[in-house]
Amino acid sequence: MKLSKGTWAILVIFIVLLIDQSVKIWVKTHMQLYESIPGIEERPGRWFYLYFTENNGMAFGWEFFDKIFLTLFRLIASAAIAYYLWLLVKKGYRTGYLVCVSLIFAGAVGNIIDCVFYGVIFDSSYGQVATMFPPDGGYASFLHGRVVDMLYFPIIQTTWPSWVPFYGGESFVFFRPIFNIADASISVGIILLLLFFRKDLSSSLEKKETDE
Repeated sequence: MKLSKGTWAILVIFIVLLIDQSVKIWVKTHMQLYESIPGIEERPGRWFYLYFTENNGMAFGWEFFDKIFLTLFRLIASAAIAYYLWLLVKKGYRTGYLVCVSLIFAGAVGNIIDCVFYGVIFDSSYGQVATMFPPDGGYASFLHGRVVDMLYFPIIQTTWPSWVPFYGGESFVFFRPIFNIADASISVGIILLLLFFRKDLSSSLEKKETDE
């Protein structure tokens, strides 16, 4: 049975959100903040860890804006993407392009769920494994939750040569950012869009300007 374009979009969004939230909830209810699997101290040569961190900022732990502003911005941006995706489905754009936009939308919503609800439904992970729906309430108020990150890929771990100015003798790690499934979904969607669907993007923007 051939799936409609709208069904493909819904399926991609559902799968990304399911995986993203399942991993985050597992990490929150099985690991303490800053705990890693496997332990970084025990296996320094490994290139991948589950390393539990939380952040108030944007993708990959970067922080630039006030928390409430960032959450509201995410909500507005996600609503705009949802409307844009609905227009794309309605106008019959290619399935691959719809999948890219769906990945971006699903990733945005995945992190919004953390920001909006996690502070209310979980207690603190600092020094303990968090409890879901704790009787004494969560660690923060509505809209003030922190995004759960856990994917850490220190592919290269080495030390700068002593002759390198300013950094000689210091440790160097590539890739340092810690992120989650939602962040990866956004990044993959954007990369695929720019590599394979730039014409579709330009066409959709031109049509939008014409309609306005």
